[in-house]
Amino acid sequence: MDTVHYNVSGMAGSESKTKIKNALDEIKGVQEVAVDIARGTVEVQYNPPADWRNIKQCIEKTGYIIK
Repeated sequence: MDTVHYNVSGMAGSESKTKIKNALDEIKGVQEVAVDIARGTVEVQYNPPADWRNIKQCIEKTGYIIK
């Protein structure tokens, strides 16, 4: 299993957390999603066919900016 960690700006409150988790859960291969609103981070554990590119694009498509 691989892990990717992103610093994400624009997240605020539980709505952001839910929005990102739900979007990432749609990617086949994503196993675990940890969203830390206070730190502005998203950590994702995944297996193929998911990869860091899919995960990054998914976060950006939900309207957040990866630093």
